Amino acid sequence: MNDLIEQKLSILSEDSGCYLMKDRQGTVIYVGKAKVLKQRVRSYFTGSHDGKTQRLVGEIEDFETIITSSDIEALILELNLIKQHDPKYNIMLKDDKTYPYLKITAERHPRLIITRQVKKDKGKYFGPYPNSFAASETKKLLDRIYPYRKCYTLPDRVCLYYHLGQCLAPCVKEIEDATYKKMVDDITRFLNGGYKQVKNDLTKKMLAAAETLEFERAKEYRDQITNIELVMEKQSMSMNDFTDRDIFGYSVDKGWMCVQVFFVRQGKLIERDVSIFPLYQDPEEELLTFIGQFYGKSEHLIPQEILLPPGIDAEIVRQLLNVDVFIPQRGKKKDLVNLASKNAGISLKEKFHLVERQELRTVGACEELAEAMNISIPLRIEAFDNSHTHGADPVSAMVSFVDGKPNRKDYRKYKTKTAAAHDDYGAMREVVRRRYIRVLRENLPLPDLIVIDGGKGHMEVAREIVEDELGLSIPIAGLAKDDKHQTSQLLYGNPIEAIPLKRTSEAFYLLQRIQDEVHRFAITFHRQKRGANTFLSVLDGLPGVGPKRKSLLLKHFKSVKKIREATSVELQEAGLPIAIAESVAKYFLEEEQSKK
Repeated sequence: MNDLIEQKLSILSEDSGCYLMKDRQGTVIYVGKAKVLKQRVRSYFTGSHDGKTQRLVGEIEDFETIITSSDIEALILELNLIKQHDPKYNIMLKDDKTYPYLKITAERHPRLIITRQVKKDKGKYFGPYPNSFAASETKKLLDRIYPYRKCYTLPDRVCLYYHLGQCLAPCVKEIEDATYKKMVDDITRFLNGGYKQVKNDLTKKMLAAAETLEFERAKEYRDQITNIELVMEKQSMSMNDFTDRDIFGYSVDKGWMCVQVFFVRQGKLIERDVSIFPLYQDPEEELLTFIGQFYGKSEHLIPQEILLPPGIDAEIVRQLLNVDVFIPQRGKKKDLVNLASKNAGISLKEKFHLVERQELRTVGACEELAEAMNISIPLRIEAFDNSHTHGADPVSAMVSFVDGKPNRKDYRKYKTKTAAAHDDYGAMREVVRRRYIRVLRENLPLPDLIVIDGGKGHMEVAREIVEDELGLSIPIAGLAKDDKHQTSQLLYGNPIEAIPLKRTSEAFYLLQRIQDEVHRFAITFHRQKRGANTFLSVLDGLPGVGPKRKSLLLKHFKSVKKIREATSVELQEAGLPIAIAESVAKYFLEEEQSKK
């Protein structure tokens, strides 16, 4: 703990609010909230913690607090700060899957569609459905029962749906708003659990049609009733009402938390959502943050009712989402909450080994590397490599690893500008200079470790730029390869020497992944550039054809092969003057004859 943190801890407020933890570069790495800021923030720097919390605390070099007037204000502020700063240690619900919904559009002539995006566009949304098949089957059923518009754009004449009685033909007829309103109300009632009434009405119509000997019509009604039974009643009821509700349960073990959400729609349990993440504050506070982020994502509609486990502040959730929130004390609702929590515990145990293994391979490997090199934990690593073909088409590339995982949005490609074609050291010197001048100019985060895919010479030129020219203090390591082009040694220090690493260690595997990735990225870029140069060089010798006419020819013929085969007349049609068209056709003809 540094002096700045000690001073700030001594004057902390006892009010509720949010706190922002920052690393040595001033980047916000964690945002939290607390009813009593003084107690919560001090708890990070006192007592014992598990490994991942120690890792978080070890990165904290500064913090700031924001006081709020209530707990709900603190929760809303925390959610906004997480969106703003994207802290790496906070829960980030980025990878949870989306579910299909049925939507009645708010158009003049409404349609029923399947969508995975919920927008504030005045449309009516129903769901989520457990999968696209369930949503599709329900839509097909409604297509046969209700004659709403089926076309994306209105045609100029009636279509087959009109003749089948499944469309009112708004393309040629004037349909009153009241007709659409009744249809939308009927579909809404159907999807909200009123399909039994629709089934009863269809049964009456079927019997009436049979009595009047309209057997074809009676058969249509019978088929619709059968479809309702197959699609809407194949699932057993889990509740006695038709309320749409989400049920939350959670489990905590070894500093990790699993939240399980049951989706109950039309009285049926249709799907669940499972999320597992590290725990850095009280579980009850973490669940509130989770719920705020969960419904902040557009694909999660807020249901009519939310059920929570005991100990959670239901009033805060009620104020945040403006929905009925309950903590059931008995009966089937309590059983469902308990079941969600039980499932969360099972999921946590099942995935715990995988989570620990992933931690060991990523952040754990960074810690192991730091210990071997005697440096601070390199949570941000940037690696460089050059690529060329006997000096031709020289390029360089930089890849970034954060917390032991590729951070592809920070990858960079470089076309060398000042270095000579065969000067590998000059190319390394140029790209390292360009990278870190830009980092300093744009105030981007500096890496904790720079890895050079090369030996001592490459390391020295990189150090010359980073330390001597730019005055930065960043460890620089080199990766040497064996005769099979495999990672063999980690080079570091002054003087440079090999750092002993077991080939079976996670740190060594991390270095292998970094070296393979930067080499792959560099050579892919090199091949792209070489291919483009080879492609264009075929057109370079054409008489009277400059860059604009090259582009014109490629746009017209789509390939060099077709340009070669074109006659002078076809070249004129592409936009070349007569004389140049004849010259180009003659050029390719002579070239072809010289090959024979």
